[in-house]
Amino acid sequence: MTQENLIDRLIAENEEFRGLRSEHQGYERELETLKEHPSLSADHHWRVSELKKLKLMAKDRMEAIIRSTRSGVTA
Repeated sequence: MTQENLIDRLIAENEEFRGLRSEHQGYERELETLKEHPSLSADHHWRVSELKKLKLMAKDRMEAIIRSTRSGVTA
């Protein structure tokens, strides 16, 4: 099974994975919106940093689910 097929399967079958993917995409959209502003306030810089951390945590958990699914263990 390819990585893409596995991800599609997880989106269809795994509620946690689906939620994490949605969160990850939401963080990405918010980051893109913030980056459109040429000069960011200190609060916006903090938010960008926070969003990057949240996005990475979601991605790490999705990768863990992918690894455990590949090894045949339920996440």
